Amino acid sequence: MSSRSLRNILLLLLLVALTLPAFYCNSPKSSTENIAGSPWKNVYDSSAHYVGMQQCRTCHESVYQTFIQTGMGQSFDHATRQKSAADFSPAHALVYDKDLDFYYKPYWQNDSLYVMEFRTEGKDTVHKRIQRIDYIVGSGQHTNSHMFDKNGYFYQAPVTFYTQKHQWDLAPGFEKGASSRFGRMIEIECMSCHNGYPDFVANSQNKYISVKTGIDCERCHGPGSLHVAAKQAGDIVDTSKGPDYSIVNPRRLSTELQNNVCQRCHLQGIAVLNDGKTFFDFRPGMHLSEVMNVFMPEYEGARDKMIMASHVERMKKSRCYVESQKMSCITCHNPHISVKVTPRTHFISACMNCHGAASQQQCSEKPEIRAAKNNDCISCHMPHNGSIDIPHVAVTDHYIRKRPLTDTMEKKITAFLGIKCFNNKDVDAITIARGYMEFYERYNQNKGLLDSALAYLGKQSDMEAKQKQNRDYIRVYYLLDDFQKVAEYAGQLQPADVHDAWTAYRAGEAYFTMQAFDKALPWYRRATEIWKYSLDFQNKYGTCLLAMHRLEDAKQVFTFIVGENPDYASANTNLGFLYMQEGNNTMAYNYLQHANELDPDHEQTLINLAVYYHNNQQNDRAKKCLQHLLKKHPENAQAKAMLADLANF
Repeated sequence: MSSRSLRNILLLLLLVALTLPAFYCNSPKSSTENIAGSPWKNVYDSSAHYVGMQQCRTCHESVYQTFIQTGMGQSFDHATRQKSAADFSPAHALVYDKDLDFYYKPYWQNDSLYVMEFRTEGKDTVHKRIQRIDYIVGSGQHTNSHMFDKNGYFYQAPVTFYTQKHQWDLAPGFEKGASSRFGRMIEIECMSCHNGYPDFVANSQNKYISVKTGIDCERCHGPGSLHVAAKQAGDIVDTSKGPDYSIVNPRRLSTELQNNVCQRCHLQGIAVLNDGKTFFDFRPGMHLSEVMNVFMPEYEGARDKMIMASHVERMKKSRCYVESQKMSCITCHNPHISVKVTPRTHFISACMNCHGAASQQQCSEKPEIRAAKNNDCISCHMPHNGSIDIPHVAVTDHYIRKRPLTDTMEKKITAFLGIKCFNNKDVDAITIARGYMEFYERYNQNKGLLDSALAYLGKQSDMEAKQKQNRDYIRVYYLLDDFQKVAEYAGQLQPADVHDAWTAYRAGEAYFTMQAFDKALPWYRRATEIWKYSLDFQNKYGTCLLAMHRLEDAKQVFTFIVGENPDYASANTNLGFLYMQEGNNTMAYNYLQHANELDPDHEQTLINLAVYYHNNQQNDRAKKCLQHLLKKHPENAQAKAMLADLANF
């Protein structure tokens, strides 16, 4: 495993295969039954719904006032000067992506935040795109990242402010030529951990009706409607004498269930949803494994390689946790109070509660060293450590050890050991196979991971594989580029019987790659029936129609896409091409020019523009398009041929 591969493990924004049954997910409800017999009424009761933090505030004002100052309370908000922790002075607010040759300048205009992307050649600005920023993500303790809303579709901006280093830089995962610029979708897995539950358009990937502004009370206490109704009916419980079972109090849960509340978001890893579950389905008081299983890659020699939000994973490696089985996140943390205002003595006292007794072995460090550190256990045993997924940050390492490695010690990865689930000790083979596929698809394109996936899939019975797991074989062979195998498994199914959008899409892609467009089309259509508002799926459906010369049908699809998101570059260039076919030069140019403004290096846009200019006797401009294309994509054979033809004009 290369250091670069490890560096890219587990970034923020993820593509996940959600299949939600309703059009809208207002106040999402769990469909699980009370299989665990929880005494907490709001855990499995499907009538319990979310009421919002302002409702909680009416009775819990003092807790509300301290909670909104925490990292969770400040996790997400509108882009305002007050919310931003960034430095916008000229000395700091400029970022250069050397791999893609774009500059980024964040700036305020009146009370609105913008990011300008531009490119220069000599003294000339040859490209400029300005994007308004709608939301800032992060409390500012470590970072401020930035999102924008395009007609309900959420995307991440390509620059982040790293507070600890006091510098702007490319956003995590946008480095080393991997930038998606303004195209990284903010899907529900990301949104549901960085914010309160949103109102989400269920048959989409990244479209929202509305979003909250910060993680709220009910993320840790569960939906509050039953609790509110009980209080309004006069059912008041003296919680000094016993629990109020109308709403979960994490402090009264078992240690394991306490940790399950926190590890919903603080066990950042490869999350594999159980069949029929969504990222909305977990409620405090449940075992996280009822909804998902979260895997982490394990490496030999990587004890100090950590993910920023892997607090629970690190804690579970600690001897304190392993031997006591009583340690939870709230052993040390009060979630209602910011760590920034929590006295250091509070955390040291948590250590001394176990290690201060006469029967316990005392600290063996030299007295003079302990005195120099003010007898601060955390500074020695839980030092700050760099994160492998987020640059420019250091966070407290929750892997508690007697002698953590120092920067001078060797920290080399010597072997990949596999993936390990940290919230379930009894994971079935299919789920492990999905974990390997997810790891491969999102983070590390090592074909050996897919061999492991196939091995685990092979442990299932033939009947189970036939009835349930065609989608897993379709996925693994799709990732292996074995499209004939994908077609074999897809051939056992009817598109109408498939309810997973990604399975339908992958089957369509396999047939399309084999140029069996007539067979690809019903699978693409099925993907868009399941996820109507996945613009990527719609775009591939339209492209297939275009390949079949069904131009009017393709035009309708691309028109739908730009109606949803006018800045979807590929749909703009395809519409430009279609209007060229119709001889409508004005519409063709408008769409092609807009596509070029959105992405000046897009190959098909530059090809289409060159054709447009040639058709309109502007061959010098056509040549410039093709020359620029070959500068950015030197292997494009079509551009080479077109440029050779233009030499005769």
